[in-house]
Amino acid sequence: MKKGIIAIVVVVLLGIIAYSFFKGFYNTAITLKEDAVAQWGNVESSYQRRSDLIPNIVNTAKGYAEFEQKTLTDVIEARSKATGVTIDPTNISPEQLAQFQQAQSGVSSALSRLLVTVERYPDLKANENFKELINELERTENRINVERNRYNEAIAPYNKHIKTFPNNVINNFIGNFEEMGYFKADEGAQNAPEVNFDFDKKDAA
Repeated sequence: MKKGIIAIVVVVLLGIIAYSFFKGFYNTAITLKEDAVAQWGNVESSYQRRSDLIPNIVNTAKGYAEFEQKTLTDVIEARSKATGVTIDPTNISPEQLAQFQQAQSGVSSALSRLLVTVERYPDLKANENFKELINELERTENRINVERNRYNEAIAPYNKHIKTFPNNVINNFIGNFEEMGYFKADEGAQNAPEVNFDFDKKDAA
């Protein structure tokens, strides 16, 4: 009789320990994931700000009839492709994030080409509205970089939590949590083009 009671007590204790362990893993994973999802919202907001600036930049440049139309078209098309790539913030896989980043890199490249082209148009460079738009673009690009870095910092604890032993065993058993993707530096990022121009610099004769 005593052995039976002891066995029941042991089973109950093991059950309580297992429940507490599973509960601790699950609740921590949820908390860390929610932190990462919230930070993703800041990333999206920064990219949206850049997307909102583009029509104003393009329309201002369009006011100069001789301005290269293909350059403007490339920016508009890149923006359209980027806004067409959406991500479920609760399921940001490395593959999804790579697709998103590739689309946004297309916008960066198109904007860089536009800003290089602007160098040939001193009247456009001197336009106060255009200068302010470009300054705002620079501030937005800086904010994008900050929020991307913060996002990577936010998902690191979550990814470590679900991948380290014994949590990975539990996660494989319940199958609830997937690794979230990191932002990676764009190819050639060490030679990233400068988006802030010295509009007061005299053009070469």
